[in-house]
Amino acid sequence: MENLNGGFKLIGLQLDKKTSNEAGQSSHDCGSLWQKFESEDYFKRVPGKLTDEIFAVYFDYEGDHTRPFSYFIGCQVEDSTEVPEGMSSLNIPRGNYTRLTTNGPMPDCVADAWEEIWKSRIERRYSYDFEVYGDKSRDWSNAEVEIYLSVR
Repeated sequence: MENLNGGFKLIGLQLDKKTSNEAGQSSHDCGSLWQKFESEDYFKRVPGKLTDEIFAVYFDYEGDHTRPFSYFIGCQVEDSTEVPEGMSSLNIPRGNYTRLTTNGPMPDCVADAWEEIWKSRIERRYSYDFEVYGDKSRDWSNAEVEIYLSVR
């Protein structure tokens, strides 16, 4: 990723409604968006990708992790890149982000990391949090995923 402090644009797909972690709803909603992203090959459809990484972004929180939030999956592009029809864009603002790395079998390693984050004392801003899926995340039996949290 070119800038670890935000300040970049993504193009991809946004969940059409907010979701929440209540009763596993976000796992269903976010999983469905991932299925669409993968099955309809949106990765190849994003114009002018700067990297081969895929970003999954949690944003527009209505409070903490127990409240509704928006979700987006996409790829980093130049600010001037036009958004294709049927896709959305999202700008990740500059800010303070702390990076965590999780590894293990997918998708459990990511779910487990979020469980730990929710229990942690990290002073989160609940602004823009995102996962970065790069080359090291391709082996689902032993994936490595970076998680960036907006912090105070």
